[in-house]
Parts: sequence; C-alpha cells; structure tokens
Amino acid sequence: DSATAIEGQARRGEGHRVDSRLRAEDRDDGLNRKFTFEHFVVGPSNRFAHAASMAVAESPAKAYNPLFIYGGVGLGKTHLMQAIGWTMIGSGRANRVTYVSSEQFTNELITAIQTKTTARFRERYRHVGALLIDDIQFIAGKEATQEEFFHTFNALYDAHKQIVLSSDRPPKDIDGLEERLVSRFEWGLVTDIQPPDLETRSAILRQKAKEAQVEVPDDLTLFIASQVTANIRELEGALIRVVAYARFFAKPLAVEVAREVLKDMVREVRARVTVDFIQQQVSGYFRISPEELSSARRQRSILYPRQVAMFLCRSLTDASLPEIGRAFGGRDHTTVLHAVEKIGQELAQDSHKKRVVDHLTQLITTSPDSTS
Repeated sequence: DSATAIEGQARRGEGHRVDSRLRAEDRDDGLNRKFTFEHFVVGPSNRFAHAASMAVAESPAKAYNPLFIYGGVGLGKTHLMQAIGWTMIGSGRANRVTYVSSEQFTNELITAIQTKTTARFRERYRHVGALLIDDIQFIAGKEATQEEFFHTFNALYDAHKQIVLSSDRPPKDIDGLEERLVSRFEWGLVTDIQPPDLETRSAILRQKAKEAQVEVPDDLTLFIASQVTANIRELEGALIRVVAYARFFAKPLAVEVAREVLKDMVREVRARVTVDFIQQQVSGYFRISPEELSSARRQRSILYPRQVAMFLCRSLTDASLPEIGRAFGGRDHTTVLHAVEKIGQELAQDSHKKRVVDHLTQLITTSPDSTS
C-alpha cells in the first residue's frame, strides 16, 4: 500500500479532534481520513469487534494487547484498524502510529537487508506508540519476516505499546505461521467480523449515500442491500455504479434503473427466489395461509401481507406484473403496480413497516430453500 502522510488539518471524529498543531513525529503514513469510527456502521455482525477497537483506541496497551481482528475480504477490518489509529492520534494517547500491510513490512525488510539498513528499519517499527499491521496472514511461510516480526512484537509488547493485527482467519488457522507467533497473537483478544445482515447493509448504503451527498430512496437502498450480500466493498461498488449510471444518462435513482445496472449481480439472487417461496414466507410471517394471499378477501389482516408479498415478488424475482397478478388469484397488473408503489412509499415513512420488509427480504434471500 502506498503511504500517505497524515496532514495536520483539524477534523472532528469520535469525540476527539486531530489537532492541526500535531508535531511531525506524531504523524505517520498509511492512514486514510475516511476510515474513522464516526463513519463505521455498527451492526450485529461487527458489534463486538467495534467495541473492542474502541476500547483499544481509548486505552492503548491496557484493554487488549494485541488486538487481532479477522474476517473475510471487505468486511471492515481495515476501517476499524485505521479508526483506532486516528483516535489514538487525536487524543494524544499514542505519540506515533504506524499502519502498514504485512506485504509492505516484508518488502521494507527485504530492502533493509539488501541495503544494510536494518537498524533504521528496526527504529521505524520498534519505536512507535502503536503498530497496526493489515493482512498479517501473508507473513506465513516467510522465515526472515517472521523472525523479524517476532522480535518487533516482543519489543513493542514489553514497552507497553499497542499492537493491532488483522487477518482473513484466526491465528491458529494460518498455515505456515510459527507457533511462537500464533501464541503471541492470542495473548490479547481475538475477535471476528461476519458479513453484515440486511439491515446493516441498508444502513451502510445510507451512510455511503450521505457521505456522497446523494439522496437515495429507501426502496432502492433495500433493493441493492438485498442483492449484494458478499461484503461492504461490493455493496459500495454497486451503489457507485447505480448513481453514476443515473447521472450519466439522466435517469432517476430508482429500483428499475438499479435492476438494469446491476443485472449481473442481481441475476444470481433472482434466479434462486420464486414467487411461490415468497408467498410461503410472507404468509408464515403474518400467520395466514398462502391461499388467503390469493383470495378475494380485503380485510387489513390479509390485504397488507398481500401487498408486501407483491412488492417482494417484484423486487426479488424476474416475474412481470401480469405474472405476479396471476399468482395472486388472477389480479390485474395495475393492482400489483399499486401494491408495489404503496409499499415502496411506506418504507420511507414507517420505520416499523420498513423493519418488517427488511426482515422478510433477509429471510427470503438467505434461505437455502428459496427455490422450493
């Protein structure tokens, strides 16, 4: 990763201010300004890792040392690590913070050995207030790097300096990592980050839209969040694609536009989900029978679930309006369109109804039986 110098521009975040008068030795490379706790969206999948990171940022080398965060690609590990760094700098709790990838650490070590400047290398990494190393799994199998990092770790730990590491797996599962390092990585706290649930993905999209100063309708946020489930990076990429397309071609930010732009991403989810399965899930949730969804009854207890089911069929399947209408007792396509528009509007106005639709979307798109 290319290093970027931390400028002394004052900014607010996490209750601390990065002072414009920071001394040069308090600044370091590698930190990205957008990765702060203020911009991190907390949900069930990352709540413990976030809390641990906050504790470390507020009490370096006291709460958990080292802090080891693991999880899949694009789930927020780098964001949390850098947020720790920014908070330490802003509060003055660490006189110098260094953030690097394990690849950069290895490359600098190789250069130092070749140029006979290992003393300078050790000065850089062993005399810091905190050391944050991303993707530590890549030092596995590299004997010289592991040897150097072992001594760097010991020097920092003995000096009561905070160490934060990230990986795609827990220490004991990193093949080729020396046992003495596995043991040290487990001295503090090992915590994981899981893929975000639907509600968290929706919240992340709203946060990204806010940062970009773009107004995104709630039904569009829900649609993108229901289709892109792998990681936050892909989620952000999907939003950028939709917004860019809408701007370039003067299109509205709407579900239909997103469906076209994201058709490659959407196809996999939509191929799995059927109208029949949606009817089963919705009727089960509202404790009515699937037959009642297709009946002529118009009581509120039946009408609302029917409209929700129609909305989800339109959002999550390739079925046309007439096809959805036929599946709901032979109703006209205009009835389906009215239901879709009505529920879409309610998502922006009623937080309870939004939670219901979010929950059902999560249930439907993540179920292994969605093609049944």
